[in-house]
Amino acid sequence: MRILFAGTPATAATVLESMVSSGHEVVAVLTREDALTGRKKVLTQSSVAAAAAKFNIPVIKANQVDEEVLQKIGEFKPDLAIVVAYGVILRTEALEAIPHGWFNLHYSLLPKYRGAAPVQHSLLEGEKETGVTLFKIDQGLDTGEILGSVSTVIAPDENASELLTRLTQLGVSLLNAELPALYSGSFVLEKQTGPSSVAPKISRADAKIDFAQSSLQISNLVRAMNPEPVAWCILAEEPMRVLRARAVSYSSVVLQKGEVRVLDNTVYVGCGEQEVIEFLEVQPASKTAMSAKDWANGLLGSTTLR
Repeated sequence: MRILFAGTPATAATVLESMVSSGHEVVAVLTREDALTGRKKVLTQSSVAAAAAKFNIPVIKANQVDEEVLQKIGEFKPDLAIVVAYGVILRTEALEAIPHGWFNLHYSLLPKYRGAAPVQHSLLEGEKETGVTLFKIDQGLDTGEILGSVSTVIAPDENASELLTRLTQLGVSLLNAELPALYSGSFVLEKQTGPSSVAPKISRADAKIDFAQSSLQISNLVRAMNPEPVAWCILAEEPMRVLRARAVSYSSVVLQKGEVRVLDNTVYVGCGEQEVIEFLEVQPASKTAMSAKDWANGLLGSTTLR
């Protein structure tokens, strides 16, 4: 079958490259328009656009799928579309424009964590298990019927970047397993069942550490926000990123909320429920990332974060 691939970030580019390398016929790519990135605000094409260029696949850049875009898509006569983090809501006319429909590779076990940030929210909630789901897109938010899914256990210290990488590889395997059934028409779609939850887009404000929370809650936040937007707190009126931290299940150390203390080369910070959390890697303002131990060795006197 002739496939339209729709996606934008690096994870989607990995899926695209794997599909092409596996022999699937991707006739065109739909991705978001070039955007300003980095501190210097350089106009940059999406990772999916760059991957498509390597395979000489035609690219359509659009932040909405309107009549003009649908006309461009129609020129390539796709039979079905595979979507991986495209970042655009598809209206009814778009869903009906491709004969066999649009199928989305979603990074959760639906119906849990419908929305833009399923991986981050699963880590925030301290989930022990997640997975990927391939479903047919309908007019709802990630509510379509399921073609297939694969589950995986979340490692205790795994952050969003690491989990995204693993889920992407699981997604590639799921697509390779399910696409032959789509091609032959022998597939069976199943309705979503069980409790549902939503996973809206994460903002920088969501990544602010609240030291009134428990050690486990803060650890989950740090994991969920790495690599973007990265958990942060305030040190001497400047933001400081916290890249890695570890929940402390028990400690005899007693600290005020946000108070920093180094004991036996370990950096502890006071938090809620009379607990402490261990900082492992931080990035103070205008500096590179460093071990929390090296950062703490440079502190003068008592330090409190907020």
